Amino acid sequence: RHQSQSQDLGHLQLRGPLSDLNVGKKLNEGKTKQIFELVDQPGLVLVQSKDQITAGNAARKDQMEGKASIANKTTCCVFKLLQESGIKTAFVKQHSETAFIAAHCEMIPIEWVCRRVATGSFLKRNPGVKEGYRFSPLKMEMFFKDDANNDPQWSEEQVLAADFSLAGLTIGRCEVDIMNRSTVAIFEILEKAWATQNCTLVDMKIEFGVNVKTQEIVLADVIDNDSWRLWPAGDRSQQKDKQVYRDLKEVTPEAMQMVKRNFEWVSESVKLLLESQASGRVVVLMGSTSDMAHCEKIRKACTSYGIHCILRVTSAHKGPDETLRIKAEYEGDCVPTVFVAVAGRSNGLGPVMSGNTAYPVINCPPLTPDWGAQDVWSSLRMPSGLGCSTVLSPEAAAQFAAQIIGLNNHLVWCKLRASMLNTWVSLKVADQKLQACSL
Repeated sequence: RHQSQSQDLGHLQLRGPLSDLNVGKKLNEGKTKQIFELVDQPGLVLVQSKDQITAGNAARKDQMEGKASIANKTTCCVFKLLQESGIKTAFVKQHSETAFIAAHCEMIPIEWVCRRVATGSFLKRNPGVKEGYRFSPLKMEMFFKDDANNDPQWSEEQVLAADFSLAGLTIGRCEVDIMNRSTVAIFEILEKAWATQNCTLVDMKIEFGVNVKTQEIVLADVIDNDSWRLWPAGDRSQQKDKQVYRDLKEVTPEAMQMVKRNFEWVSESVKLLLESQASGRVVVLMGSTSDMAHCEKIRKACTSYGIHCILRVTSAHKGPDETLRIKAEYEGDCVPTVFVAVAGRSNGLGPVMSGNTAYPVINCPPLTPDWGAQDVWSSLRMPSGLGCSTVLSPEAAAQFAAQIIGLNNHLVWCKLRASMLNTWVSLKVADQKLQACSL
């Protein structure tokens, strides 16, 4: 087994150890990677990058030493960001410098292209549109993977008419809609992340596969510097993506070094996308420990967004000086803070906080069946000059706090965006199952 493995993999100059993997037969090979089965781990594969760089369906191709490592680093960081946000992907973990482990998928032979800025092939296919035209909403396109015919553009109707069946799943209207929505969400998450580095994500191509074990559509293949256009400061002349290689009039060693430097810049910059440039926290103030269960729900929901949440006990009625001292404690270190006031009966806590801080305050009163309908007015009817909002659900209060913090923290924003997508997908799937039962 290991002899045949070394014959298959030897020319790739693997930099990572394979001794811990029982690598089986080659399942597939593309221009820039190979896929191998993992004998001892059914349902998983090894995705091995190559040092090859291509353009124009491999009309131009060259070896770029170190590209496999650079591409693998980029892909692993991007997939980690997407997975931590909540996007379903095939990625499992990085295995070596040049390879990662992924769920085995049957690939849907469609490239989904998402565009924010008009450039490249779009301009050739749509004469009259000026380069730099900004698409809001995003422009979606699909291309059938067919090298012999230069990957022709397809419509949704053509994808549906193809009646693809992969890993036991037929690709119908529901599946196409899910991939369409997912592509937009994935683009927006990466766009938001790259914006933290003052870099414009111009456009991007991705592919989906059907997980052979779960029959679920997931983001698959790779996302590396071949997959997108990146313009630092929105300036095309500074482009860092593969377009630099496509545009070369002549492939010289010096030109290839320039291309490699761009790819290295991306693989280093992409690590920064996993780090937040802004902190933020939620401080929950409860009038009494009898409200602890309600507050724990807020803390649990905050944690799901990656937000640090602190619980404190204070009463604006019985200890206003202590309430204002606690407030000052969290104003004094310049960490962006959202206060959540949890007080039943007469809510003085939220209004007092709101009248004495410039930070946002959310009322989240724990209403009881007996007097709840009357008590809620103390949270809703505020004196003039107070801006605190009222959200009754503890989970929704945490979500609202996350939306405030997400304005300056892209990792929190990305989780919110993925959550929106996953809610939409679950409704779509539920509707499809209900229709199938009705039929």
